[in-house]
Amino acid sequence: MKIYTGRGDDGMTDLRDMSRVSKTSPRIEAYGTVDELNALVGTVRPTGHDDIDEKLAGVQNHLHVVQADFANPDPEEDDPMITSEHVDQVEAWIDAYDDELEPLQSFILPTGSEKGSRLHHARTVCRRAERRAVALAADAQANEDAIQYLNRLSDGLFVWARVVNARDGVPEESPTY
Repeated sequence: MKIYTGRGDDGMTDLRDMSRVSKTSPRIEAYGTVDELNALVGTVRPTGHDDIDEKLAGVQNHLHVVQADFANPDPEEDDPMITSEHVDQVEAWIDAYDDELEPLQSFILPTGSEKGSRLHHARTVCRRAERRAVALAADAQANEDAIQYLNRLSDGLFVWARVVNARDGVPEESPTY
């Protein structure tokens, strides 16, 4: 398989069903931002915490499915897609790690150790991916479970950033007003 085909030289690209759309379409923006998020999560691993790395590896696989899901304008039952079970899994991960943390008393700044800061950065890109997915769903078919997954994942990334910072002995900082 060749890496380059030249098919995108005119500003168009193929969707999973081989229909052609502009590279600026909401569908491409949605799954392209998920791709960016997936690459960013990849820069965090390894965190130095095997249990979190295991979850992040799972997240990267889920994000690949989200991309395939958003790239498919007319999915069939056996096509890759995010389901409510994926959302439930992230919620269970959040609950397990949240028990390790002190309750938040105020907002915190997105900073900390190198890995904690990268997880905070990933959270912000995840929120953008969610916004792109909501924009897609306003005009076209988009899997609501995938959108909910992105919403929940941003919470998970926040919790993991806090856990990594706590385990690395980096205190949280609150903003001053």
